Amino acid sequence: MKLSKPKVVTWWIAVILGGLGILSTLIPIPALAPYAFWMVAAAFVLLVLATALTGL
Repeated sequence: MKLSKPKVVTWWIAVILGGLGILSTLIPIPALAPYAFWMVAAAFVLLVLATALTGL
């Protein structure tokens, strides 16, 4: 399996999504707190997919 680096836009989306998930755990944000785990998980999956697939 050949890995590729993710595009800059994909990387920033994952960083923002993961950051919001972690931030909403530390500072209770009512609209985001119930989804904090899933935002971090989605960010991780996005980075894995972007590394495994070419052009993402």
